[in-house]
Amino acid sequence: MRQRHLNFVTLLTVGRFPLVLVFFAAAMLNSREPRAWIFIVAFSAVVLAAVTDLFDGYFARRLNVETPFGAHVDPLMDKFFYLSTLPLLVYVAGRNGHHTHAASLLILTLLFLARDQWVTFLRSIGSMYNVSGRANWSGKVRTCVNFPLICGIYHMEAAPERFQFLPPMLVYTFEGISLFLTLFSLYVYTKGYWPHLVRSASLDLDKQGK
Repeated sequence: MRQRHLNFVTLLTVGRFPLVLVFFAAAMLNSREPRAWIFIVAFSAVVLAAVTDLFDGYFARRLNVETPFGAHVDPLMDKFFYLSTLPLLVYVAGRNGHHTHAASLLILTLLFLARDQWVTFLRSIGSMYNVSGRANWSGKVRTCVNFPLICGIYHMEAAPERFQFLPPMLVYTFEGISLFLTLFSLYVYTKGYWPHLVRSASLDLDKQGK
């Protein structure tokens, strides 16, 4: 039974990958040939991808099937989510003629991906000292805001007029909150791993001295 629970949670986590691919393909098609049904497919896929991230961790804890593999594959799927969705949002906003919004999304994309690469580097350093690679609370809060935000941005930029209901100012406000959370999460992770980072640099210096 426990193995089946583990398989279920793992499927939820890795299922984000095909869902994001469906979103990317449908969103690209919809940007070229807008159709209500294509938008619905794309939006449903990105929402489902976001939901899997909220529930895989919940079920892993509830069913007591947390593993080192899950702790590492979950942030990998998050990176793929950001890598696939954020550049596409820049593209869609640009095609809509919303150049200021596209520029702000481009800045967010750079910060998101740079932060994730830095955290991956910190985790690789921490793994040398048996430090858990699980996301801390700041990363979880950031994800809880960013995944729905990305769905909202796509809805605002791509939904047919009859489906529009999100006030643009609300989306822009949450983009600002997301920017703050990304920088704050970067600080929290760096502070937490800093002793191990210093230690690894000192060990390297000691080896060079020998």
